[in-house]
Amino acid sequence: MVTPAVSFEVFPPRSVDAAFKLWDTAQALAPLSPRFFSVTYGAGGSTRDLTHDSAHVLRRTSGLPVAGHLTCVGASKTETLDVARSFAEIGVTDIVALRGDPEEGHDRFTPHPEGFAHSCELIEALAELDQFTIRVGAYPDPHPEAASEAANIEWLKRKFDAGADEAITQFFFEAETFLRFRDACARVGIDKKIIPGILPVTNWTSARKFADRCGAFVPEWVDLAYTAARRDDREQLLSTALCTELCSDLLDEGVEDLHFYTLNRADLTRDVCRAIGVTPKVALSDVA
Repeated sequence: MVTPAVSFEVFPPRSVDAAFKLWDTAQALAPLSPRFFSVTYGAGGSTRDLTHDSAHVLRRTSGLPVAGHLTCVGASKTETLDVARSFAEIGVTDIVALRGDPEEGHDRFTPHPEGFAHSCELIEALAELDQFTIRVGAYPDPHPEAASEAANIEWLKRKFDAGADEAITQFFFEAETFLRFRDACARVGIDKKIIPGILPVTNWTSARKFADRCGAFVPEWVDLAYTAARRDDREQLLSTALCTELCSDLLDEGVEDLHFYTLNRADLTRDVCRAIGVTPKVALSDVA
């Protein structure tokens, strides 16, 4: 089994305690030499400034590549590209370009009157700036708003044609879900890197709700396994085993990169990484 390249997603803190939690997570995971940390936007672009500031601090203190999320929500084209340029000014030259979730109080995405209508427009504009590595979202289970699985894949192809460099998938629970998606993408001519998104489950109740919201299919056996694990107080043990097995199966099928949704909690992600051979190479203090 080949040792994969890894990357980690974190979210910006909204309090002092949360800021310490983010720093602890970065400190624990940076020695694994990730390709990059990505810093999310809140729903509806609600943490735009926090995302920028967190990316800045993480980049400055870790010395590692940081990818700032950027969405089309709640801002004009000019405002959105100003945010992108501000990322470049602080040394953040990786962007995860997304349409974004609807603003608070709305069920569906509505473009800003002077904003980008969808992610492909944003990607094209970022590509024209010629300053960024552009990553985009992909959905091995169909996006809740996709008309079909084929339409879902065609939309991803449009993102690559617009200038995206790589894609990161939504999380999933069975390796076969990603492998079928990867094969389907290859059949329509997509030849750029598609990185599996991995969710180490720290709380099944929350993860189950998250899966329902984003359209990630939950196999019945996973529900049953967590029901039994919760009863026996072995939920974390189950999560470690299932996540490690998922990653191992992907690596056995030729996957070379894994992107972990850490939820600003390092322990489970770090345990899984070590189980698949990703071990510390450098202390955070050595690169700060």
